[in-house]
Amino acid sequence: MKQLTLFLVAFAAALGNSSAIAQNWPVRPVRMIVPFPPGGGSDILARIIGNWLSDRLKQPFVIENRPGGNTNVSVQVVVNSPPDGYTLLFLGSSAAINATFYESLPFNLLRDIAPVAGLSQNPMVLEANPSIPAKSVAELIAHAKANPGKITMASYGTGSTSHMAGELLKMMTGVSMTHVPYRGGASMIADLLGSQVQVGIDVVASSLPHIRSGALRPLGVTTAARLQTLPEVPTVAETVQGYEALAWSGVGVPRGTRPDIIEKLNREINAGLTDSDIKARFAELATAPMILTPAEFGAYIAADTEKWNRVVKFSGAKPE
Repeated sequence: MKQLTLFLVAFAAALGNSSAIAQNWPVRPVRMIVPFPPGGGSDILARIIGNWLSDRLKQPFVIENRPGGNTNVSVQVVVNSPPDGYTLLFLGSSAAINATFYESLPFNLLRDIAPVAGLSQNPMVLEANPSIPAKSVAELIAHAKANPGKITMASYGTGSTSHMAGELLKMMTGVSMTHVPYRGGASMIADLLGSQVQVGIDVVASSLPHIRSGALRPLGVTTAARLQTLPEVPTVAETVQGYEALAWSGVGVPRGTRPDIIEKLNREINAGLTDSDIKARFAELATAPMILTPAEFGAYIAADTEKWNRVVKFSGAKPE
């Protein structure tokens, strides 16, 4: 009986210590692994929310850029990190595509990364060089069907969200267009402006200046509803019912991280996403806050992974 009493006392003390640890977290700097180089849109978003968390939680949130492997390098870093709340992953739609695009990965995204919070939904735009005759999605589809395989559709990389958004359009319409991959959005846009390729899909934020100048012709945005940024541009779905393709981002942690730490992070991130200054900065980047619970974000990732699974298999695309 004495031994049982001692065990119960020790167990209660352990529970108390664990709760105290979670309540006091963080007590040292936290790093956020970002799978893209400094200066891009994703890096800017990560730094915006990192600064917010630093102010709210009174510890530095340090951005650590780990590009490589089409974002797989950064996911692996986080999967291999202790599940103690001190390593976060800036998670995006590329990771959901990679789950099928790569036949073998040393991790399973849905198993090994715990969802924390959404950050943003980044709309894309189907756009064309003005030299081609198509002035709408319907005209592009008709033009492509009349010229199978002769229309070049650019993306900012094989297996990227841009590429798969194009493959989704081909899958849903039955058109044949030739994919031309680039190593990043900047080089893709340069060749689209120079008529080396005819059509491309890019995030709105990158292409907006060229659309407003008339250098590129927007055919349709990839969101379910029209954008306030480009209210006169129809959605692709207005022609191709059910079409939607978004680049999204959020935060994950290694599986096994304490639920109370995840909840604390979720609460603080969502508070930031409702802050007027942060909302204004997101609007400048033509992106919308994505406010979700951990469970909702997990369901979102799972659904997006399954969606792109079908598109990857349709396309037959393989890593370069």
